[in-house]
Amino acid sequence: MNDLISGSRHPDRIERALDGLLTESELAALKADVVRDPTLRSAYVDRAWLDAALRAERDHLPRLLASPATPAVPAAPASHAARPVRWPIFAAIAGTLAASFVIAFAVSRWLPAIRPADAPIATLTSAANTTWAGSTLPTAEDSALGHGTLALVQGIATLRFASGAMLTLEAPTKLELVNAMHARLIEGSLTAEVPAAAHGFTVETADLKVVDLGTRFGVTASSTGHSHVFVFEGEVQLEHPSGDTLRRLTAGKAFHVSSGAVAAGNVEPARPPTLERIDGWTSIPTSFGRGKDAYARRSAANEHPQPLLLVKHSDLPLSFRNERRASLAFDLANVDARSIAEAELVLDPEPSGLGFSALAHDARFAVYGAIDEALDAWNETALTWETTPGAGSDATFGGQLRKLAEFSLPRGASGDPLTVRSPELAAFLRADTNGLATFLIVRETGETDPSGLVHAFASKEHPTARPPTLRIR
Repeated sequence: MNDLISGSRHPDRIERALDGLLTESELAALKADVVRDPTLRSAYVDRAWLDAALRAERDHLPRLLASPATPAVPAAPASHAARPVRWPIFAAIAGTLAASFVIAFAVSRWLPAIRPADAPIATLTSAANTTWAGSTLPTAEDSALGHGTLALVQGIATLRFASGAMLTLEAPTKLELVNAMHARLIEGSLTAEVPAAAHGFTVETADLKVVDLGTRFGVTASSTGHSHVFVFEGEVQLEHPSGDTLRRLTAGKAFHVSSGAVAAGNVEPARPPTLERIDGWTSIPTSFGRGKDAYARRSAANEHPQPLLLVKHSDLPLSFRNERRASLAFDLANVDARSIAEAELVLDPEPSGLGFSALAHDARFAVYGAIDEALDAWNETALTWETTPGAGSDATFGGQLRKLAEFSLPRGASGDPLTVRSPELAAFLRADTNGLATFLIVRETGETDPSGLVHAFASKEHPTARPPTLRIR
């Protein structure tokens, strides 16, 4: 066979055929020889297929040939780099072959050696102003991504899958790329836009599978283990992780998984929270003493307690406003309020599992203090919109609350704890006379999309994050 390939009978016949250098009569003669001679036929099929496959994969060859784990493959002649594929020649000869197993043999023999071990699943098309930590995949814009994990801790990033599906990640989010038609949302939020060619694209969470049926949708998986799906356009099919179909969801509809499951295990007996004093600062969490925290929702009752304190403001008509406010109270009985020189409020942002920051703006928040100490008696386990401290005028809170500080969270902000400080905060605490200080957390930035983001902060019921904490000195 080597004699035939080298052209002992006709110098370089196969190479010249692939280069299109044979005359019409020479090509006819080669075709006749290939049909008649099984050895020449096998050599031609191997060489033609390898020639085409090598050039089809030439962008990946440098990486493949540099890898010690990659099987060695014959180097293509230098002249092949710019040479067009002579498919008509190959097709003319291969089309006359009766033994199709020869082609199958060539494919199985050569393709595993030259095809990348981890072909790109997606491309990171947008990653400006992002921060990543713990990713196993490249995080630079325009990076080709194979199977692996992306961990976005700040900002917003967009992926285009080889199937055509587009996913926009909102920090903090951790996503596993499985294949061109499948992604696993470990935690966080994403929105998906799936063209017709990628129908069936699946986003999986720990407790749900969302199968696209031609749509634009959003999925969140919160740190407390629940998943939320909202369909903006089209339709999705929801499945249990086992594969059982749960239901179909159409445009404008949402579905929220609320398992309420508690993991079994050996847990140390709970210890009463104590005050922490370090470097002259005293930390007072809402879990200490008479402290409390809860949130209220307009036009709806909440079940309490909750691991998250939800906050939202809307510019929609009143009947459509799904607003929320958080109330906090700190026990000051063990400190001398009059001696407070500095004060700061520490909050731990968490994914809410509700709404999408891609549909929201940078958000500005305000911290109010209850100057009427009668409001300190609010009920943590039965808090409603109407019984929230300062209920009444949305603009002035009936003169019962005073704005103490402001803070902002940019769209796609990380979940790092934030600290709110102001002279007004310390002055408010110095004026306390009953040993209990009540605060109200309000988002001032509104929105016009009913699927906009609901912000959340860890409460004292959160299993892992720190509760709201007042630090004084």
